[in-house]
Amino acid sequence: MADWITACKLADIEAEGVIRFDHGGRTYAIYRSPSDEVFCTDGLCTHEAIHLADGLVMDYEIECPKHSGAFDYRTGEALRMPPCVNLKTYRAETDGTDVRVCL
Repeated sequence: MADWITACKLADIEAEGVIRFDHGGRTYAIYRSPSDEVFCTDGLCTHEAIHLADGLVMDYEIECPKHSGAFDYRTGEALRMPPCVNLKTYRAETDGTDVRVCL
C-alpha cells in the first residue's frame, strides 16, 4: 500500500525547478512545472546514478548534469541518450502550501 508523504513546501521549488527529496533510503526528484503542477520521479539518472536534482529543468524535461541525457519528468520517458531506461514516476500533489508524494 502506497503512502502519501509531505516532501516539502511548494515555495521550496523554484518555478521550472527541481529539488532532491530523500526518504526511506531512496532519493527522489520533485519538479515544479511551468504551469505550477508538481511531479516526482526517482532521483537518480538511469544511466549512471547521478542526482537529477543537480540537473537543468527546461519546460517539462530534466537534463542529467553528467552526460546531458534528458527525461520527460511527467512520464519518466528517456528522451535523449545516453539514458535508454525510463525513470519511475510517482504521484505528486499540492495540499495548500505543501507538496505531497505517493510512494
